Amino acid sequence: MAVRLDTPRGTVTARSGVGDPITRRPVPKDGYLRLGSTTKTFVATVMLQLVGEQRISLDQTVEQLLPGVVSGAGNDGGTITVRDLLRHTSGLSDYIYDVFPDPSAQTCFANRWRAYKPGELVGLAMRHAPAFPAGSHWAYSNTNYVLAGMITEKVTGHTREQQVRSRVLQPLGVEHTDTPGTRPFLPDPHTSNYQQFSPDGPMVDTTIPYRPFDSGADGSMTGTAHDLNRFFGALAGGRLLKPAELAAMRTAVPVPPDGGEPAGTRDGLGLFVNSASCGGNYLGHGGSGFGYVVRTATTTDSRRGITVSAHTRPADPQTAARQEDTLRNPIDHALCRTA
Repeated sequence: MAVRLDTPRGTVTARSGVGDPITRRPVPKDGYLRLGSTTKTFVATVMLQLVGEQRISLDQTVEQLLPGVVSGAGNDGGTITVRDLLRHTSGLSDYIYDVFPDPSAQTCFANRWRAYKPGELVGLAMRHAPAFPAGSHWAYSNTNYVLAGMITEKVTGHTREQQVRSRVLQPLGVEHTDTPGTRPFLPDPHTSNYQQFSPDGPMVDTTIPYRPFDSGADGSMTGTAHDLNRFFGALAGGRLLKPAELAAMRTAVPVPPDGGEPAGTRDGLGLFVNSASCGGNYLGHGGSGFGYVVRTATTTDSRRGITVSAHTRPADPQTAARQEDTLRNPIDHALCRTA
């Protein structure tokens, strides 16, 4: 594990375990991380900047922006808005179950190098009926952000990676965060990632990602805890979005009890709103993949930001739940302090 907390009084870091179980090298300070779904907050920020520029509207439908892309098996892009995509109320099937149908190490290694085009991933999802009518419920689906990336490229005429770099990374001056697409290797220094695919199975080195779902607008970015804290602080502090768009991002719907988030969590537009044990809320987004979990959060006033990462993932559900608590407890403790 590694933790970085940034506050007005300074920075606190902590590390536990080793960076690699074979060499026993230490966990690096502020090493490079796979951000997984934390990528979605960067993409949503770009989308909301486009809203502020009146180049798209949150009420526009997918069919208006990407004609004919969302159709078949009961899917209707004419009923799904940009807002539905960004807050996971579209009802669209999650393509990851198509690209990783068998949760085993064998499947991981057999397919880890395959890269899909965004349209191909959406096409896989379109083979399945929607879970519910758009806007009527909430269910996390990576397909939503693949479509968001496609819309960004359609509207701007530039790649989603270029838009994230020019609109977010470069203005903030963050130098260690990137949108590498299908490039599979983490820069040094980094901690190795290990995944257990079955409760009685070995820990398998998964530092090289599973490209079918680690290379798109829904989860491809890499970065450092320093850069993540700076990004979320700037976002919450109003330095990346105009007031109206930031307010829209923070307007959230409840995540249901089976949604995989702590009780009371609400989902905005690429940004989760969590209840703090001391009262009030904090903002953030997590990310995960084979062998890693990242949780990043900031206070609503942007004064305190924290990133916690773990670099092994167990297969046993109870052990995984304990690990999740180990990640979330320091976030709540650190952000509840007032100093």
